[in-house]
Amino acid sequence: MRWAGTGGRPWWRAVAALVAGALPALAFPAPSLWWFAWVALVPWLLLLRSAPGGRRAAFEGWLGGAGFMLAVHHWLAPDLHVFIVPLAALLGLLWLSWGWLAHRMLSGGPGRALVALAVVPSGWLMVELIRSWQGLGGPWGLLGASQWQAAGALRLASVGGVWLLSLLVVAVNTAVVPLVAGARTRRTGLAGLIVCALAGLLVSRFAWTPEPYGTVRVGVVQPGVVNGVGGAGARFDREEELTRRLAGQDVDLVVWGESSVGTDLAAEPGLQRRLAALARETGAEVLVNVDARRSDRPGIHKSSVLVGPDGATGDRYDKMRLVPFGEYVPFRSALGWATSVGEAAGEDRRRGERPVVMEAGATEGRRVLRFGPLVCFETAFPDMSRALVRQGAELLVAQSATSTFQQSWAPDQHASLGALRAAETGRSMVHATLTGVSAVYGPDGRRIGRPLGTEARTAAVYEVPLATGTTPYVRLGPWPVYLALAVLAAYAGTEARAALRASRRARRRPGTRGAS
Repeated sequence: MRWAGTGGRPWWRAVAALVAGALPALAFPAPSLWWFAWVALVPWLLLLRSAPGGRRAAFEGWLGGAGFMLAVHHWLAPDLHVFIVPLAALLGLLWLSWGWLAHRMLSGGPGRALVALAVVPSGWLMVELIRSWQGLGGPWGLLGASQWQAAGALRLASVGGVWLLSLLVVAVNTAVVPLVAGARTRRTGLAGLIVCALAGLLVSRFAWTPEPYGTVRVGVVQPGVVNGVGGAGARFDREEELTRRLAGQDVDLVVWGESSVGTDLAAEPGLQRRLAALARETGAEVLVNVDARRSDRPGIHKSSVLVGPDGATGDRYDKMRLVPFGEYVPFRSALGWATSVGEAAGEDRRRGERPVVMEAGATEGRRVLRFGPLVCFETAFPDMSRALVRQGAELLVAQSATSTFQQSWAPDQHASLGALRAAETGRSMVHATLTGVSAVYGPDGRRIGRPLGTEARTAAVYEVPLATGTTPYVRLGPWPVYLALAVLAAYAGTEARAALRASRRARRRPGTRGAS
């Protein structure tokens, strides 16, 4: 079969688009080839550039987007089964217009290729912004997040967040295309790379430098996978045993992972007394995560609950951003059948109403530590950690559980998000999980101590630095997104004016009046 106007075999180009779109996934953990992100889009962009027309480029943009979504989320396959393919195809539709835009900008001359340095990355950022909506799966796999272990990139994150990193990474990929495409545009590509480098250096001058003012000692409890009978009770017993090992280590806060308690503490005073006893033994409050039906309001909530020597302190945060299908089924009336073929939630969790900044330490005569809890999926959302810091959080604490995906890339990739959130906000972040990977990051986004891998069943104490000051990202928000919107608006306005002028010229030509 041959498609009209393709100038080649469409099946070959379709396969190439799928594979090219999937390549950037190698920049994320577990492969973690962060440097590869700076050229990973080049094969896809070259394919779009060589498309025989805009419609074909849009089609290959869709296929590449589907390949990217499939590769970045492939670890969901055991739960979603074959449904991961249509879901990836639906999300891939977001790249339709980007494929058309990349083709239009890169298939022209040197001047248009230079403009592409601003327009193509801006288009990509709009795709990332739209798919970051929770209902579409959230901001998992944003291209800028692949730079979590690059010190220079983390400095830029303090200025413009993960959005700035995505913008710069795509800009560099875009500049490489005219550099390798042919002699006519080689100078444009070289000039583009120089512009990207200078822009990165210029922005880095505004990077935030942490202003340390002390440390806190945080104990992370990771019980590992609990097999056999007992369920939540057996896991609680192991967490209790591991927490006792922290006694005498002068900890300021003890953190358990997501769903570490399977019963509402208000309905089980015995569990609350056991946790209070642990707080007295360790000399620190214990932050647990309760995944249970509430006794004081309807429905199941996932809640971070702080427990002190006298029981629950009253500080409680209910998870606000829920995982689609994992914790609720969107449009359950139409998609409820998903529970019979996968691991979709049988009952929707209830959402929390607002972020909460908690206080620990006052009951033990220590300095009060103000920290902001996040639950699992929420660490992917830059706006949530920014909001907590604006409310006065000195430390970010994430409670997570990825036991379903132990042998996949998910635990490593999830833990890496803590580096971005720390660098963006200038606040250290503790990422505590039930089964790994648990990790701690300083206010500059660099990892502190050794992470606890998926094989670890232990409790570890981390000396976590505190810092003051406000990063440009916390102060200004996602300004690269607004910049990208302005670029696209200016481009659309220019194209509209050019089309209007061409229409007017056509009407003035002799013999055009009344032409059919």
